[in-house]
Amino acid sequence: MKSTRQQKAWYWYDWANSAFITTTGTVIIGPYLTSLATNAACPELAPDQVCTTPVKLLGLIDVLPGAMHPFLMTFTTIVSAIVLIFVGAFVDRSSRPQTWLGGFAAVGAVAASLMFFLEGDNWEFGATLLFIATICVGASLVVYDGILCRIAGPDERDRVSSRGWALGYLGGGLLLALNFVLMSAYESFGISYGLAIRVSLLSAGVWWGLFTVIPLWGLRHLPARALDSLSADRTPAGNPLTQLADTFRDLKKYPQTLAFLAAYLFFNDGIQTVIGQSSLYATSELRMATSQVMMTFLVTQFVAFGGALLFGRLAASLGAKRTVLIGITIWLGVVLVAFVLPSGNFGALIGLGVMIGLVMGGTQALSRSMYSQLVPKGRETEYFSFYQAMERGTSWLGTLTFGLVFQFSQSYRFAITALILFFVIGGLLLTRVNMRQGIIDAGNEVPKVL
Repeated sequence: MKSTRQQKAWYWYDWANSAFITTTGTVIIGPYLTSLATNAACPELAPDQVCTTPVKLLGLIDVLPGAMHPFLMTFTTIVSAIVLIFVGAFVDRSSRPQTWLGGFAAVGAVAASLMFFLEGDNWEFGATLLFIATICVGASLVVYDGILCRIAGPDERDRVSSRGWALGYLGGGLLLALNFVLMSAYESFGISYGLAIRVSLLSAGVWWGLFTVIPLWGLRHLPARALDSLSADRTPAGNPLTQLADTFRDLKKYPQTLAFLAAYLFFNDGIQTVIGQSSLYATSELRMATSQVMMTFLVTQFVAFGGALLFGRLAASLGAKRTVLIGITIWLGVVLVAFVLPSGNFGALIGLGVMIGLVMGGTQALSRSMYSQLVPKGRETEYFSFYQAMERGTSWLGTLTFGLVFQFSQSYRFAITALILFFVIGGLLLTRVNMRQGIIDAGNEVPKVL
């Protein structure tokens, strides 16, 4: 019963952080920051024109305003890849990982809430806040994913992970629905459209902070971590830098874990880039209104709730690996459909949103549970730091490719088509992962269905 209660509490952090990831990270901030940067570089630009006057990203690099957001996310992810690995090394030395979870969530929620003050042309302030919030959500998810190994056994993890993702999409969709009403009927509330956007950004930060209290309370008495795989020089009193170097050396002992990470790097970068740049693609390439984009994401979120549960059921009979490969194939179809989608066709955009929602939660939830089987006991957070560096909101190869293709072609259609490569390579690499051998190598119990 205690484990079940902790699982239910654990689900709520997906509900909490998904509001920021959906409302801010996926729907609003890309187009909004791009508009602020465009205001700074081309204040007199007509709505149907592309700004070709560059802005200075980080005060050093000249980029087009339309490419600023993907390049910013690329830089943020490179920093995240370093920071999150150190987070894993430190948190695995702690007897209270939930405290770290709360700390990262608090800082991230404050940064997200401060986006309320973004207006005019102060895109640099927005870029700074997005950098902080994205680092924090990634760090908190390192801890959160590591906790999964403590509260769920091998045969439970596909189900528990899928339910967490499903609840996250439900929570993110609910807040997005409220913000959709606000941004669609802003005049009825006596506010401007710009203020409606800023209130929506604020709501995501507040939601993230408030609902994090539920998992913090429910997980206050976590099971002790497994120590059987820790050698004498890797006790909690050891040097975290030494522990980090040891983790890098230790990875070589688990070739199937490395193989999975390589596959995940590619197909997840494709997924994250499609999700993260989809609102920019819809508004700038397909000429959709912000209200239409939000409606599409609402549909996507609620379909994703059912999709995550559906994929969890499929995994119970087909195995997680086969189910994820099915999902990757559907993602390939998503990119191809997006390339030929006609501008201004709202119905076609809704159809694409349904297609994305079907596979969005399932592939990510099952990837998390698959990886948890390949992690040696007692080193969950360390190993999930590598995983989380390539998880949602922190992909960099995909955003770099997307940004570079747009920078040289000035076409978002060509940019999104380039992502096909990520799904093809990721899928092929995943077919070569021997899950059974990897689980045995990690010293874990092999689940009944692989």
